Amino acid sequence: MAEEVKLFRTWSSPFALRIVWALKIKGVEYETIFEDLSDKSPSLLQYNPAHKKVPVLVHNGKPIAESYVILEYIDETWKETPLLPEDPYERAMARFWAKFGDDKVFTSIFRGVFIKEGKEQEEAMVEAMKNLWLLEEELRGKKFFGGERIGFVDLALGWLANLISILEDVAGLKIVGEDKFPLLSAWMKDFADSPIIKDNWPPRDKMIAKFQALRDAKLAAAASK
Repeated sequence: MAEEVKLFRTWSSPFALRIVWALKIKGVEYETIFEDLSDKSPSLLQYNPAHKKVPVLVHNGKPIAESYVILEYIDETWKETPLLPEDPYERAMARFWAKFGDDKVFTSIFRGVFIKEGKEQEEAMVEAMKNLWLLEEELRGKKFFGGERIGFVDLALGWLANLISILEDVAGLKIVGEDKFPLLSAWMKDFADSPIIKDNWPPRDKMIAKFQALRDAKLAAAASK
C-alpha cells in the first residue's frame, strides 16, 4: 500500500520550507496543501487544534505539527540520508543550534532589527550581530553546519540564505556582510545554490512585497502608540 504524505503549508513560511527541503532530500513523495492563514481550512484546524498553524505533516492519516518535531519524525521514519548525526552529543548540539536559531537569531533580526527604527534598531542590531557571530564561529572548519553535506541545523537556519537579503532590501540596511561574516556568507551561498534548496525558494518579488507591507504595518502601529 502506498504511503500517504501531505504537507500543509503557506507559500511563504520559512518554517514550512524546512519540511519541503527535508522531504526532497529524503526522496519522499508528498502532496502540498497551501493554506490561507486568514481563512484557515477545516482540515488544518482539525490536524493542528493546539496551534492552528503551519506546517503540519500528515502521514497515513496521522498529523504531526511544529517544524522541528516534523523534521525529527521525517528523519526517524525515512532513514536514508540522515539529517541528524549518530553521536548523541552531536545530536544534542544540533538541536541546540536549531533552537538558538529560532529563539535568538530569528527573534533578534526579525522582531528587532527589521521592525524597528532609530535607536531601537541600533540596539537590536548589536544583539543580532552577537548572535550571528556565534553562528560564524560554529561554521569554522565546515562547509555546512552538518559538515560536508546539508543536515538538521542547515535546514533549521536555511531561512537566513534567502530571507536575510529580502529583509535587507526592504529595510535598507546590511545585516550579513562578507567582511564581517565570511563563513556565514559562504554558507548562505552554498546552501542557497544547492539544487534541492534553490528549486524551492518562494518568488522573491512576492516575498519583498509581503515583507514591505508587514514592516510598514508594524512601524505604523508603533508610531500610533
